[in-house]
Amino acid sequence: MLKFCSVLAFIALISALPKEDGHKDRVFDGDLSDKQHFEHEEHNVQYDHEAFLGEDAKTFDQLSPEESKRRLGVIAEKIDNNKDGFISREELKDWIKFTQKRYIASDVNRQWQQHNPDDNTLLSWASYEKNVYGFLDNPIEQAHDSDEEKSYKAMRKRDRRRWSAADADGDDSLTKEEFSTFLHPEEYEHMKMIVVQETMEDIDKDGDGKISIEEYVGDMYKAEEGEEEPDWVKSEKEQFTIYRDKDGDGLMDEQEVKNWILPDDFDHADAEARHLIYEADQDVDEQLTKEEVLSKYDLFVGSQATDFGEALARHDEL
Repeated sequence: MLKFCSVLAFIALISALPKEDGHKDRVFDGDLSDKQHFEHEEHNVQYDHEAFLGEDAKTFDQLSPEESKRRLGVIAEKIDNNKDGFISREELKDWIKFTQKRYIASDVNRQWQQHNPDDNTLLSWASYEKNVYGFLDNPIEQAHDSDEEKSYKAMRKRDRRRWSAADADGDDSLTKEEFSTFLHPEEYEHMKMIVVQETMEDIDKDGDGKISIEEYVGDMYKAEEGEEEPDWVKSEKEQFTIYRDKDGDGLMDEQEVKNWILPDDFDHADAEARHLIYEADQDVDEQLTKEEVLSKYDLFVGSQATDFGEALARHDEL
């Protein structure tokens, strides 16, 4: 019976493995959305929904258009902090940053409760490892590891390294704040090189510690035999040569990868605020009214369902 249960757990976990898809955007603006803002140079409005609504985007997708618009109006009034009837770029940027911080806090709270149901002050690596990877201690009987098992063992090794980097006092246990740095390392300066290292391991197929243009493109695009190279791939090659490979040696090193995926001089929230205003500002005064927001309902929330969903309890005030 025990072996059967471990097999079921293994199958369930394997089914949760992320599937390979097409073009990947490695730039870390995932705190705004896990979607790409542009898919093969085509604008992806779902990115705007998630950047604007944060974790509430899925709830809005379950609402009727009428209820979704009503709630959008309430949100527009909330964003207008000084109550002058206009949403400035700064107010919109502040709102987007608020939604991303709320998402991170919610994600940390959810996972902390999941892995530490007794809400102890510390969460040990041994406890976390058993909870997440314990099924690997009872593998399915076979001559060698399956590809799925190898993937999970690689993930465990990566998590172990990230855990140690987040463990500021070296006691092999994390406080809730340290656990936040473990889950969202891109948000913390002392963790950013871990993110770079993980990205390089994903892309650097020959293990030479550098990323070639072939590896860079190969991470985004797998050509089918006889298929003509899309224009966006040609554009990415130009990006690599002109902007990514700063020293022109044909390879990206760790610092160049960091400049690419974690740019110091780019504010994703400000860029998204500018984009939303550009798209919705009908009178071109560089600010938005509630009416302008509602007239671009599809841009901001764009409910995709026609029937009502069950709203989360904490949204009752809307």
